[in-house]
Amino acid sequence: MNQTIEWNDFTKVDMRVGKIIDVKDFPEARKPAYILTVDFGPLGIRKTSAQVTNYKHEELQNREVVAVFNFPAKQIGSIMSEILVLGGVEKNGTVRLLKPDPSCELGSRVG
Repeated sequence: MNQTIEWNDFTKVDMRVGKIIDVKDFPEARKPAYILTVDFGPLGIRKTSAQVTNYKHEELQNREVVAVFNFPAKQIGSIMSEILVLGGVEKNGTVRLLKPDPSCELGSRVG
């Protein structure tokens, strides 16, 4: 699945640095998930559903993350998911969130 893409394709993906400011359980999700509220500084606050229940609430609260910012919003159960938080997916399906350098400004573009 290592398809080569052009630089122009990569630049279409708007990845940004954000900080999780709220974590809620999402019991109506089909697979175990949380509702995350993420602050992107000057770009505002966005919500998403994320299957990252391998983390405890307190491990996610105030954690900086990388997210795809320019996906169209998608209804997932009772919430409108506005971003995709990125992580490495292990063989067993566990997601390990990407973590930017702590000195990176919220809303910074990842490139």
